[in-house]
Amino acid sequence: MVPFVQAAIAPGSRVPTDGWLGYEPLRRHGYRHRITFLEGQSRSPSQLLPHVHQVVSLLKRWLLGTHHGAVTHEHLEYYLDGSRSGSTVGAPASRGKLFLRLVEQAVGVEPAPYESLVKYARFPCG
Repeated sequence: MVPFVQAAIAPGSRVPTDGWLGYEPLRRHGYRHRITFLEGQSRSPSQLLPHVHQVVSLLKRWLLGTHHGAVTHEHLEYYLDGSRSGSTVGAPASRGKLFLRLVEQAVGVEPAPYESLVKYARFPCG
């Protein structure tokens, strides 16, 4: 958790989360951790933490739509890495940006040999 936050969020930033204890180490790494307890509130979770709710909803929709719910723990990192470059596929005007993102992805991610991708496959591959 902490390495991801350090890579994605500027030190000293306020990080609003729910009451899960796994976020507690953020304080020791220079982040201002604001806990928002969802139970006992008059407002819904989507009102209290709107962006968190939206991101989780979009991630669930993407996993179910793109991968039909067949995402394994062993391959989740590869799925998420692949989704970063796919987010710019929109309009034809962004083809140059898409190419740039694909090149960035190619040089910024360690190669995943075929054997490592099919190592935990439920069905025979090849």
